[in-house]
Amino acid sequence: MTTASNEQHSPAPRRVVVIGGGFSGLATAGLLAATGHQVTLLEQQHHLGGRAGRLRRDGFSFDTGPSWYLMPEAIEHWFELMGTTTGDALELVQLDPGYRVWFDAGTPVDMPAGGGADAVFETLQPGAGAALHRYRKQAQESHSMALKHFLYDDFSSATTLFNPQLLKLLPRLAPLLTTSLEKFVAKRFSDPRLRQVLGYPAVFLGSSPKRTPALYHLMSHLDLTQGVQYPMGGFASMVDAMAQICRQAGVEIITDARVDSIEVATASGQAKVEAVSWVNTARTGSKYQRLAADVVVGAADLHHIETALLPPAYRSHAAGSWKHRDPGPSAVLLCLGIKGKLPQLNHHNLFFTKDWGENFRRIHAGEDLEPETSVYVCMPSYTDSSVAPDGCENLFILVPAPALPGWGSGGPNGEGSPHVEKIADAALDQVAAWAGIEDLRERVVVRQSYGPEDFVNNVNAWQGGALGLAHTLRQSALFRPSNSNRKVRGLHYAGSSVRPGIGVPMCLISAELIAKKVNGISGPGPLPLPDDTRAPAGRRTEA
Repeated sequence: MTTASNEQHSPAPRRVVVIGGGFSGLATAGLLAATGHQVTLLEQQHHLGGRAGRLRRDGFSFDTGPSWYLMPEAIEHWFELMGTTTGDALELVQLDPGYRVWFDAGTPVDMPAGGGADAVFETLQPGAGAALHRYRKQAQESHSMALKHFLYDDFSSATTLFNPQLLKLLPRLAPLLTTSLEKFVAKRFSDPRLRQVLGYPAVFLGSSPKRTPALYHLMSHLDLTQGVQYPMGGFASMVDAMAQICRQAGVEIITDARVDSIEVATASGQAKVEAVSWVNTARTGSKYQRLAADVVVGAADLHHIETALLPPAYRSHAAGSWKHRDPGPSAVLLCLGIKGKLPQLNHHNLFFTKDWGENFRRIHAGEDLEPETSVYVCMPSYTDSSVAPDGCENLFILVPAPALPGWGSGGPNGEGSPHVEKIADAALDQVAAWAGIEDLRERVVVRQSYGPEDFVNNVNAWQGGALGLAHTLRQSALFRPSNSNRKVRGLHYAGSSVRPGIGVPMCLISAELIAKKVNGISGPGPLPLPDDTRAPAGRRTEA
């Protein structure tokens, strides 16, 4: 990945406290420790990962969060900054096909990358193969433009918006920002099935094709050109690899550490972070502890950080502003251990209903879902034998749902709230019917569900959102919440609630934005790699 010619001002080492041990928290802690700062990371759960949760039961290992490994260059860049590579730290497998799609009960369609995807589109709509080739090329151009001008910029300086290079792109950029992804795709493809394939990435952005700017057609470059990879052992293995790298860089990681408050001191009219107060929840009767800090990074849900940990006077966002924000969808998750093999399914599987628009409308309006709704099914045991016992399959079913914590939480063996279990049962029956697995329900040996309330309880998600603030126009790029608190010096934010947005790569990029800010590096673009990419970032001789 090319890097900007940024200058490092080598600030004095600082005491840093990172709140949250998900991908953004780990990534931020690692980068700051590698550049000489004293870093402590506090994670309230017993395990690291944040939204990238994990569940182990009876020989099955489930990822309960991210499962699509996309945008590998952004992930690789973080590992290189830390003095290693994804090739050394992870065992990555390229999936071929990338995923399988059902448009109804019957024969599915496998979706490879590159020219293979063009060929599949051609079979579904004459002329669509050439149209997809052009679409993928444009998506690649938009992806490159986003990397250069948007993703690695915190927009803290107005000069960014008046960059001559960016101003030249306005005639092309404006239509991509003011047109929805739904309309953008519809102008190029008439077959509703193809529109679904190209529109579904909006769900990964916590939105819908109708509400997502057309600029995000760049997502099709990731899955239909670059292709989909998988880290063996699941995303939990990536969390573990990053945690090990962070510890080697000097990060102190404390789990079962619930943060109670961010202490702020005011001197000469300037508010500045002073300390973090936290309690060890694993020890009964544990007293609050205090960690002095020069820098605090809130790598947890932004709404929780600002409303629960900060006094009102120091919040960047007024309480009323949240009424106009979109939390994105929540989800009902179902982890299933299945006895026997399921040749009907691939690693990634998408089930699309014909009432596409109505499906999204119900989610946004906070209404009950239809018995059959669009769902995603991951079966990592198709690729990775370590996630299930011999002769068994590991299924993870995700049902996009309204952000309504009132629907309740999940539980083991069908013991979750009635509303959550009703949706989980319907999804299980739908998968069985559409994929032709008549005895699927009878073959379940492990079952665990999760509902919108679990996202609140486990990761303090605002309104139970499963991913983070939706990528609508009003919540994208410079319109997304900032990575720094404008009222409190030394207080920064990372993760899916802030810039650049949702997804594992975006969380790693948000970590780079914080590292640039703390280390006095200005200008857009990724952090420059050290001369020797095998040495941790920041340990170099140039000024």
